[in-house]
Amino acid sequence: MAEASAARSLLANLHRRARFGFVDVALWGLRIAVVAVIAAGTAGTLIKGRYGVGDWFDFLTYGVTMGSVYALIALGYTMVYGVLRLINFAHGDIMMTGAFSGYFLAAHFDQTGFLRREPALAMLAVLALGVATSTTVALLTERFAYRPFRRVRGLAPLICAIGVSFFLEQSFRGAFGSGVHAYPDTKWQNETVSVFGFGVPVVEIIVVAIAVASMTVLYLIVQRTRMGAAMRAVSEDAEAAAMMGIDVDRVIVFTFALGGAMAGVAGVCYAFVFKQVYFFMGFTPGVKAFGAAVLGGIGSVPGAMLAGLFLGVVESVGPALFLDGIGIPAPYQLRDLIAFTLLIMVLIFRPYGIMGERMARKRA
Repeated sequence: MAEASAARSLLANLHRRARFGFVDVALWGLRIAVVAVIAAGTAGTLIKGRYGVGDWFDFLTYGVTMGSVYALIALGYTMVYGVLRLINFAHGDIMMTGAFSGYFLAAHFDQTGFLRREPALAMLAVLALGVATSTTVALLTERFAYRPFRRVRGLAPLICAIGVSFFLEQSFRGAFGSGVHAYPDTKWQNETVSVFGFGVPVVEIIVVAIAVASMTVLYLIVQRTRMGAAMRAVSEDAEAAAMMGIDVDRVIVFTFALGGAMAGVAGVCYAFVFKQVYFFMGFTPGVKAFGAAVLGGIGSVPGAMLAGLFLGVVESVGPALFLDGIGIPAPYQLRDLIAFTLLIMVLIFRPYGIMGERMARKRA
């Protein structure tokens, strides 16, 4: 018995070694190279001492702000995938529609002086219009573009999603032009508030507060309401949920509406941070938010929230911390490189994401 056990153990070890081929060596080399660059860059940056505590605090607060926006967009991706197993590549452009509608109302309020006199009411009205627009576009997209392909397998739903993205972009380009429209920039948006002795722009505090409130409401809806329970049931097994009396079509429509609302909030917040909107503005944050959804574990709502915040912080702090120390000129222009490198590393070494492994094992 002992000899047989030893023989099986030897065969298992030989099998594992045989599977460790060129691809595994290349992947381990990629891991070591990335870790070496991060370590060398961090050491070089800290030795140079070019950045003070205030600079790092500014990087961190800006990263949290952008991470909050990415998290809001990522929630739309992960919820739609959870119930339909569909990557809604038009979600970034749905965010763009909310930002555009909010821009026109904000510009009107700025011309009448209402944005300066009553900033809180004006901001709420702009936010409400952005949410209403994005939600409406999301529902129309689900009804006319995605519903006919709901039971179609293959690449047709994916191609349809890409087509919707181009349709929205080119429709807004034709209607409002290809130029950049500047969001109103009032005095109160440029004021700062002291946090731990450092100045933080008011607009960043407002954006983070709105994002946190929105994500809290969404989490409570998903975890504490009957519709949220239905969403989780459909996400686990749509056919079994239908047999238990759950209206799957209604759940899917509600999911698109909820994701569209989060996209509208993200669009208005993004526009107030960058002070501009244009027809192609949803592509880059949409791709990054999709990366955050994958990073957190596609289909996991808490994972999308945490990964969005993490991605924003890494994108903000990373250029100065990782690239400046190895002599990269203008490292902040390469922040997109850091974001997409992070996504590639996750897809290679942990394709289920940070919080997606448990869900994947249950479904298996």
